[in-house]
Amino acid sequence: MDVCFLRPIAATICLLLAGQPVSSKAESLNQTGALERAKRATIGVLEDTQDPRTPEKPGKIALRGTGFHLRDGYIVTARHAVEKNGPSGQVVPKVIHILTTDLHELVAQLVGDSAYLDVVVYRLNEKDRATVTATASFATGEVAAGTEVFTVGYPLGWGPTMAFGRIGNANTFLQTVDTRLLQTDLSVCSGNSGGALFNGAGEVVGVMHAIIQTEKDESQAHCSRLAFAIPSSLAERIVNAALNGKPLAFSKLGIHMTTVKEGTRWRIAVKEVSDPAKAAGIQKHDILLAIEDTEILDAAHLKNYLIERTTPGQRVAVKVRRIDADLTFTVTLGGG
Repeated sequence: MDVCFLRPIAATICLLLAGQPVSSKAESLNQTGALERAKRATIGVLEDTQDPRTPEKPGKIALRGTGFHLRDGYIVTARHAVEKNGPSGQVVPKVIHILTTDLHELVAQLVGDSAYLDVVVYRLNEKDRATVTATASFATGEVAAGTEVFTVGYPLGWGPTMAFGRIGNANTFLQTVDTRLLQTDLSVCSGNSGGALFNGAGEVVGVMHAIIQTEKDESQAHCSRLAFAIPSSLAERIVNAALNGKPLAFSKLGIHMTTVKEGTRWRIAVKEVSDPAKAAGIQKHDILLAIEDTEILDAAHLKNYLIERTTPGQRVAVKVRRIDADLTFTVTLGGG
């Protein structure tokens, strides 16, 4: 299995027969104007093709990723869609050029980013902000399996294109980030990274992140119907922290986990413990059962709960099993 970020590469255009009709979905979305608004709010992230030897000669138009206009000139995209090679590894550029759907090339300045969640925020120069009037807002609440969704983007540097599908598993994990992802059955390719995943109302429910390449070939043109997005609840936290000029702090419980078998059931147990869990009374070898009455199934589930549903300083009830007794401890979460 190859997990591929949705970066673009040069592509050969091939004519393909559609596997299934999507016109009915497109028509229903168009009735509310969601599709058109989403298209106008979508931007392309331009590759830097300017030759420094001939600064007077414009570079070629080449798109390396996708993003969307949130509001007031703020642009959201995937961090890996803008990264460049630096002396000490991948770096996020302070300035990027973006392309609107009506072909305006604009300049945006870095506001903030998160390698942890693969999200970055830029802001258009003040004189250019009035050029992009369409906005995309984050959806409230959780998205459920089976929800119809669509994305607008620049797969393989072409577009804007639209893809329609449904949410699959809304709580899945890849090795590319430490948080949960939304799995979808959209047809997307390299270059869709950073684009918004929209619901039928045109609200952002995720930020396009990666695909699993399902076919082996010699080409680096990665396309798939098995795509993954950063949930909007996580992306919005990064965006809000960037807009407020504050680093985003995540809650820390102070527990390192291991898996143990309890009868026929696999559970997670405490491998190592430090404060604040240790100060609250949790011990090594305790089996973790629940936090605030939410059953914790594995280490990823625990991490996801702490990231999405808690803040540093919050007091939470942690239920564990110690030998034959179920115990509940109140832990004041740390931060970092």
